[in-house]
Amino acid sequence: YILCQTKKADKPFFVESINTNIYSLEELCYFLYHNLYLVDSSVINENLCIWISEELDLPRLAAKLRPHLGKFASAEDVLYPVFKEINYLTYDELKALNVKLAKLDQEAPLLRKKRKGDALVANKMYVSAIKVYQQLLKKEGLEQIRPGLTMSVWHNLGCAYSYLFQMEKAQECFLESYREGRSKEALKSYIIAYSSVHDKTDYDKVM
Repeated sequence: YILCQTKKADKPFFVESINTNIYSLEELCYFLYHNLYLVDSSVINENLCIWISEELDLPRLAAKLRPHLGKFASAEDVLYPVFKEINYLTYDELKALNVKLAKLDQEAPLLRKKRKGDALVANKMYVSAIKVYQQLLKKEGLEQIRPGLTMSVWHNLGCAYSYLFQMEKAQECFLESYREGRSKEALKSYIIAYSSVHDKTDYDKVM
């Protein structure tokens, strides 16, 4: 349990990416710390500053954030002031956060987008994740960024479809993933997905 130190908002701040209302600074800190790849202009914007100032009665914190809107990847300018307002993180957690942010800054934009899709899946926002993965697969040069990235995107897209019980689409994605990298994991996923939507005769033929 984390004891809230600041006022609880009467009107929540809506985080669109995970379809969630936030009522306290502690909840905002939790979201920011655990979902770095979802922290973008849909979260760090003027609406957030207004909410912090008016709903949480923290105008000084809002004033610290306003000059740096759009630079949400900078720990010193945006994330750190939010965390330090209530000393949300321990010293070791702050060090770990700094390492994560440094790694994020060095990542290629397409790899960062893939991580965003993964974060959406982790938050059970499967439809949004599917859109991110589909956009990625239209891009060129995924393999130049990291070998096996195309295979991974296809596999995770299949997982997102399977969580929505769209097994026909899931099996197609797993098959594409297998074709890309001949991964045993992708093949196993394809077999499981195929067996869930086909009868034994078809299944035996495919096997």
